[in-house]
Amino acid sequence: MNYDEFIGQVQHRARLSSRAHAERATRAVLETLALRLAGGEPKNLASQLPPEIGRYLLEPDAGAGKRFGPREFYDLVAMREGIDMPDAAHHVRAVASVLREAVSPGEWQNMLAQLPPDLDQLMESGSEGQGPTP
Repeated sequence: MNYDEFIGQVQHRARLSSRAHAERATRAVLETLALRLAGGEPKNLASQLPPEIGRYLLEPDAGAGKRFGPREFYDLVAMREGIDMPDAAHHVRAVASVLREAVSPGEWQNMLAQLPPDLDQLMESGSEGQGPTP
């Protein structure tokens, strides 16, 4: 999947009005995910994405393995994106559903293995799923 396809899918699934908003949502979600993942997992995930998107997983705190659940995940995404938490939760599910299609099944499973069940469920729910309530 190339950059334009990834962002276009995020825009469509999150029902965003512009590509710029889809880019902001993608960046906010992936930077937050990179903070939660440990060790080299953000780099491994980034290697399977277009460089323009993968770089969001390579921020200075990437791989820190910080421990937080869905509510804090949504809060961090909302803060990074400058939106409210219900919208952030929707954007997380939309970006996660596109991410799942963009990387190999093995890499997806490696990423999920680092997440606690409540965040794992969030990532698996997809943009139309019911995922945890924020």
